[in-house]
Amino acid sequence: MRALIVSEGKHESSGALLTLVNHLCSVELSCEQDQVSRRDIHTHPGKGKGYFKRAIRWMIEAKKQGFDVLILVIDEDGRAERVEQFTQAQGYERVAIRRALGVAIREFDAWMLGDEVALTKVLGYTISRWPDPEAIRDPKLVCKCLLESAPNKMRQREMYAAVADAADVVMLEERCPKGFAPFASRVRALQ
Repeated sequence: MRALIVSEGKHESSGALLTLVNHLCSVELSCEQDQVSRRDIHTHPGKGKGYFKRAIRWMIEAKKQGFDVLILVIDEDGRAERVEQFTQAQGYERVAIRRALGVAIREFDAWMLGDEVALTKVLGYTISRWPDPEAIRDPKLVCKCLLESAPNKMRQREMYAAVADAADVVMLEERCPKGFAPFASRVRALQ
């Protein structure tokens, strides 16, 4: 099954998001990745709000390029309306393509903080459990600080890919119930 995975940042597209998708999906996917911000992909001109229309446009683009599946993840960035708009787009029936749309609460980086066991393994020192990763004001900065303190030196995007590979997705669903859990459910439904 051919899948187009679209995300916002370099941390997602460096392997972390693809790894999480592979952990969630029992069907083998042939994946290509792209960036939400691609300049030649404009929002769909129909009715609806900004991120709803952007999701619709990516569905149309994925279908046009012959993909069977679209996986699209954005950050919530403190804008609750993004969740509502992606929920509407997930149920949109006018474009016939299987999809898993996700909104990471606050940011994708919070998903990396959801499994302290994986973080400990990757970073090489004991990481305490975060009470609520989705409530952290700046999870990207927290990840950066954890990485700076680590004896295992790597780039932040390498850290994310390694954490995603070691992560327990069930734990991520429990620890990130507003963002990761709905996304995980949608990816599993692609089977």
